[in-house]
Amino acid sequence: MVLREAPVPLSDERRRRLVEFLAGLGLAEARCPDLDLAPIEEALTHSSAGRPINHERLEFLGDAVLRLAAAEYLERHHHAMDVGQRSALRAQLVSDRWLAELAERCGIEAMVHLGPVAAGDSAARQTIRAEICEALIGGLYEATGSLAAVHSWLTPHWQRSASELLADPYRHNWKTGLQEWSQAQGLGLPSYFCEERSRLHGDPRRFHCCVNLNGQRLGEGWGGSRRDAEQQAARMALAQRQGFSSLPESSEAS
Repeated sequence: MVLREAPVPLSDERRRRLVEFLAGLGLAEARCPDLDLAPIEEALTHSSAGRPINHERLEFLGDAVLRLAAAEYLERHHHAMDVGQRSALRAQLVSDRWLAELAERCGIEAMVHLGPVAAGDSAARQTIRAEICEALIGGLYEATGSLAAVHSWLTPHWQRSASELLADPYRHNWKTGLQEWSQAQGLGLPSYFCEERSRLHGDPRRFHCCVNLNGQRLGEGWGGSRRDAEQQAARMALAQRQGFSSLPESSEAS
């Protein structure tokens, strides 16, 4: 049996801040005097802080809890969808990108114990937000013993995101959308040409990308990574795709 470190006792001020933070997430359980805040504090302690107890264990638990909660949400609110549609939507609702955006929206970062190196690493910020958000989901499940608190917190955010994704099925996956459209039109596959314009990590305009089809430029985009730049280029192309239904089958992309 592996013995776990005993949690560090919470100060009254830290306990007060945790309760207010949880209440701000819309959790009725926050005001319960019997609520165990130790898993919440553990979830909000990043491994970079150098403490004996950190977020990693609860991040692992939170991954499973998140997927189950998302499946339940889709069963309750989108039961008319077939399994393939639910799987595609769930993949978006549990993605690292979605978790990082949720963490930013909820102000989680202000509550995190973070080491100085990690705190100064802007390129890792999105990853850290996603990790801590997932750990907090695991911490809520452990603290309350049920999915009810997880649903109370996440359901309003899932409703908002699901509405956006259903209105734009290729949101955040525009490359797939552009490829499916171009093949349906009998135009072949788009090609992407990326160039690194900056060496600064975390620069949202580090890479520039152009997407071409049959020698014609369809769109361009910028991103902090090649993948992001390609997605933004595909997004621009999709926004203008109505004008590309009769592209000439001509020379190779320049």
